[in-house]
Amino acid sequence: MHNKPDAAATRPQFLPWLGCLCLLLLAGCSGAPVKKANAPLVHRAWPQVVPANPAAANNVLIRALSLVGTPYRYGGNTPQTGFDCSGLVGYVYRDVLDLRLPRTSSELAAVQGPKIPETRLATGDLVFFGTRGNVSHVGIYVGEGRFVHAPNSGGTVRLDYLDGYYWRDHYTGAKRVLH
Repeated sequence: MHNKPDAAATRPQFLPWLGCLCLLLLAGCSGAPVKKANAPLVHRAWPQVVPANPAAANNVLIRALSLVGTPYRYGGNTPQTGFDCSGLVGYVYRDVLDLRLPRTSSELAAVQGPKIPETRLATGDLVFFGTRGNVSHVGIYVGEGRFVHAPNSGGTVRLDYLDGYYWRDHYTGAKRVLH
């Protein structure tokens, strides 16, 4: 007579836990929807402010929008190499208006020129973001509370709302470079 080992005794002890884990993971997928980080929380009515130079602002807008989808690359400043935030801003203004701007977001924020309140933003204004008074990000305002920017590693140039979850809490101000 052969002594067969009991099947339960040879089964790995983690299998019951694995089943519970699978059930928990499946249950998590059916929970309440997660709020998208960049979805607008509040739709403000953004005033339409006519830029001082509407033709130049329109050209900046068209060029910036044409770059949506270009990959992010730290230090990048061309469509071929990709963009970081200040590289995108510098490229658009250089390409469209032959205007040379400083390279970093903090240097751009320090450019002489009027600071613009949110209620007076016009197409082509630069919008800045950061924490504790330090500017670390820049984008180009395109109107209706939206801006074009190169947000982060692994991402692409995109449009976001100033009222978006992250952006509204990190907005530090705006500058007008088109006069």
